[in-house]
Amino acid sequence: MMSRKPLRRLRRLLSLNDFEQKARHILPRPVYAYVAGGSEDEFTLGDNRRVFQEYGLVSRMLREVSKRSIKTTLFGQEWAAPFGIAPMGLSALSSYRGDLALTRAAKQAGIPMVVSGTSMVRMEEVIQDNPDAWFQAYVPGDLERTLPLLDRIKTAGYQTLVLTVDTFLGASRENQTRAGFSTPLRPSLRLAWDGILRPRWLFGTFFRTLLKHGMPHFENSFAVRGAPIISQNAARDHGSKDHMDWDRFALIRRHWQGRLIVKGLLHVDDCRMARDLGADGIIVSNHGGRQLDAGPSPLRVLPGILEELTRTGPRIPVMIDSGFRRGDDVLKALALGADFVFVGRPFNFASSVAGQAGVEHAISLLKAEVHRGLGMMGYNAISEVRHARLDRVLIDLPLMGRERR
Repeated sequence: MMSRKPLRRLRRLLSLNDFEQKARHILPRPVYAYVAGGSEDEFTLGDNRRVFQEYGLVSRMLREVSKRSIKTTLFGQEWAAPFGIAPMGLSALSSYRGDLALTRAAKQAGIPMVVSGTSMVRMEEVIQDNPDAWFQAYVPGDLERTLPLLDRIKTAGYQTLVLTVDTFLGASRENQTRAGFSTPLRPSLRLAWDGILRPRWLFGTFFRTLLKHGMPHFENSFAVRGAPIISQNAARDHGSKDHMDWDRFALIRRHWQGRLIVKGLLHVDDCRMARDLGADGIIVSNHGGRQLDAGPSPLRVLPGILEELTRTGPRIPVMIDSGFRRGDDVLKALALGADFVFVGRPFNFASSVAGQAGVEHAISLLKAEVHRGLGMMGYNAISEVRHARLDRVLIDLPLMGRERR
């Protein structure tokens, strides 16, 4: 299932969880905490993993599965697997030009990748390396900057816009503050010491970026270049946008003529509203447990959303993210009716471990797990999984540490 032979130093990394453990020793503690952590007490972050223990896949036996394939069609395009790379902000802080490592690996592997609106690599540069990339936007609070941003995205060549709607109020960042991370970054003795303790990151990512590209900026938040990451304007530019409503969404839909996906929905009424106002697809998501720390896992609400959309009108593609770490996780979501899955943090950690090669290896591991699980279930095609039987598991096994999240 691997597209190319992994680097020698990657051969001992056998699952997505292994990348996080490796990354903990590479990234400074504040940067690791930013990538790995959730909001407040991290209840939602933990529930994103706990929910997978509550479902069991029921296999069919004595079925010929030698010709199985995990290729998946989404929006009329065939992808090499039923999962893609979710948008992750500040990926270039975890690894050198991290957004490029992610998009190149996605292209090599034949899966979709969503560029984050808080990327520190220009959107125009990313799409040159991967013309099939999608773009995720955190729209500004005022129309004077929103519409020019949409025009820039179109001019850059993106066909698919992912509008994230669950971040118009900023979440609690107390855990990041405790770890010494902030946006904007504030130089401190603690941050400097952490960098010294992580020389691989300090020289391979931070100083290398400064030397070749200067101080990183938020490159894709507006139609023009945003603030540098070490700047008070960064906080101002990414403040709350709590006046966003469905009327504003309808205006964006009228202005954006390409494919429009809405990310961050959990309530059935919101999903129906998005579809009725012209969304081409939705991503059921709680932002990886980084926003409201009392929300459910997307997997818990997925069946109700699918039932409502099927009952009330045309069934647009329903995708899902938050908490996926194993091939069996992907198969469980597909069996519940999801059309596609997006995975975030593990690929970010893989990039910090070995750049593009690390991401490619992580993708190949997840592909292999899905391919193997598909056969063990007794199926030959991803489309057949949607007719699979799931049983509720009554035994609640405790998770052991953050690495299982």
